[in-house]
Amino acid sequence: MAQPPCVPLDVAANARAHADAVRAARARVVVFPELSLTGYEVQGPVVSVDDPRLAPLVDACAEAGTLALAGAPVAGDHIGVLAVTGDGVTVAYRKMWLGGAEAQRFRPGDTPGVLEVDGWRVGLAVCKDTGVAAHAQRTAALGIDVYAAGVLEFARDAAVPDERAQRIATTHRVWVAVASFAGSTGGGYTEAAGRSAIWTPQGDVAARVNTAPGEWTATTLH
Repeated sequence: MAQPPCVPLDVAANARAHADAVRAARARVVVFPELSLTGYEVQGPVVSVDDPRLAPLVDACAEAGTLALAGAPVAGDHIGVLAVTGDGVTVAYRKMWLGGAEAQRFRPGDTPGVLEVDGWRVGLAVCKDTGVAAHAQRTAALGIDVYAAGVLEFARDAAVPDERAQRIATTHRVWVAVASFAGSTGGGYTEAAGRSAIWTPQGDVAARVNTAPGEWTATTLH
């Protein structure tokens, strides 16, 4: 789970920060927050899968053997999760449950997303998805081992992702991994919650970071 520093609307700078996190973590999978490549700018431009600004992140994933799950507006006006490896970039998931002003710009996705990594099945989610029981139910029904989400919350609402993650973990008996933006992210979020964490299927916190931008944490799933 990584919560990199964010420069609103500067995809190049944010991709470099993502690459730094990937190299530091050296993890098989690194999850980033919602709209991590652009900051939470609802009117931000679409990031294409062949955007040359993503090259530093692709290179870092190649070096570390990492699958990075990064957030960005994607084609079709969706809030997307980009799956980045050393081989390139694909759109892995489109946020299904929109919040606040998002519906003025974006369209909801209609299909749960699951990626298989070394025999582990990783279900994907973005922010408000985690608060909708039907989302976790539909995703878990596809047979997942991990529920991985990128989120954004105000610092004052830091308890919200924790409550949701623990509920999903214990209800569906899966690992839950939540990457939460820290610091300023654009879009009026001057102080995001941070506290990215990983929960066991029993609902216990296996790893957690604090509230500062640039922090990351990891654990070994078993």
